[in-house]
Amino acid sequence: MVFDLNRLEVVEMSESQNIEYKESWRTEYLKWVCGFANAQGGTIYIGIDDTGKVVGVKEIKKLMDDIPNQIQSGLGIIADVNRRTKDGLEYIEIKVNSSTYPVNYHGEYHYRSGSTKQQLQGAALTEFIREKTGYLWDAVPVDNIGVDDLDRSSFDIFRREAVRKKRMEKEDLDIPNEELLDHLDLLVDGKLKRAAVMLFYRKPGRIITGCYVKIGKFGEGSDLQYQDTVEGSLFSIADRVIDLIYTKYLKAAITYEHDVRVETYTFPREGVREAIYNALGHNNYAASIPIQIRIEDDAMYISNSCILPKSWTVETLMKPDKSEPFNPSIAGTFYRAGYIESWGRGIQKICEVCRELGTADPEYTVLGDDLTVKFTALENAKVSDFKIPKYQTDTLGDTLDKKIYALLREKPNITQNEMAAYFGVSTPSIKRAMKKLLEGGHVVRIGGRRYGYWEIK
Repeated sequence: MVFDLNRLEVVEMSESQNIEYKESWRTEYLKWVCGFANAQGGTIYIGIDDTGKVVGVKEIKKLMDDIPNQIQSGLGIIADVNRRTKDGLEYIEIKVNSSTYPVNYHGEYHYRSGSTKQQLQGAALTEFIREKTGYLWDAVPVDNIGVDDLDRSSFDIFRREAVRKKRMEKEDLDIPNEELLDHLDLLVDGKLKRAAVMLFYRKPGRIITGCYVKIGKFGEGSDLQYQDTVEGSLFSIADRVIDLIYTKYLKAAITYEHDVRVETYTFPREGVREAIYNALGHNNYAASIPIQIRIEDDAMYISNSCILPKSWTVETLMKPDKSEPFNPSIAGTFYRAGYIESWGRGIQKICEVCRELGTADPEYTVLGDDLTVKFTALENAKVSDFKIPKYQTDTLGDTLDKKIYALLREKPNITQNEMAAYFGVSTPSIKRAMKKLLEGGHVVRIGGRRYGYWEIK
């Protein structure tokens, strides 16, 4: 039952689309508050059982302070929280107004439909956000994170790659970060789009869970031999994940052609890179599921949550077609960095490099909202004596300069801040090791600090 507070009369009413009874308060009930805010609004009564009987609330004074703070900090909205009394028993009334803006709880979007709460996912979430805001999911503006909070090294990675891939001119990149974001259409009404935070913020998991990559090396069946989690901005992840796979998880077969050492891996590096970058760019992050990479001796599986355009099938993916990115703002910036294509050619390129290596075409599988691409290993490149690598410690000691030297062969454009993040050590440690390499004549710096590179001697 609920009460007409103006007339102080008891009105018989069961739980409905706009009313919810709870005997006691739990933090998880913020999901119900979220559901009401995203729907038509409603009222939650704390201290009333399912039959509508008032049972009272313990420590009501503390809850009257805690609940409004939890709603504001957890959901970013304000609700009326009132203290009520019936027959000597106290209970709490939480009146939630319908929000004109999508409300989320730890990245989850809940919605009150009928007398039940539902979590919106996939196409339903995309349509809900579009109806509420007129924006696509990755274009929604974000509060409480500004340009100054973004990661400088992520901007360095973008500028480096955009110049290297000739997708942007150097003079167009030599501008303040805020101006660059505006040029990339990552600002809306002076606020960062969600895409900007995910691309350039060091901890995007604070606004959306599942924004990371899991890698696992498997033996037979469920035998997980070792694993890694790659976190950070999308540019930081993209810059590290391929090297991690090809240095820790795979070993090349060594042959010699005319005294020239040739390394052949079981999976085509360019194809794997393209598939992972596609997953990062087109992933349905609203599902809060990380991109997962499963590596076996015979195959590699790259899986991500994905909502294909209407009427698209696996067969459509394998044919030339127009590009319809699920995250246009993320995909557009990835294109400028040279990570993905804008003409829907990515899968064609993957097939080409697989054939060039001599392996089968990749196999794509769509199961619900999950998209998985399978790479088949090149049989004659398998290395039977590949041992599980030991985990690196945070302190690399006297071997740091040697590890940097090896890294610079692969990534001559890397910055010292990026090296520190890559090895998990401090920037001063990197600078001391680099000083030894420079003074020893092993490495020479070519060009300036921003657009230069390291040359191995």
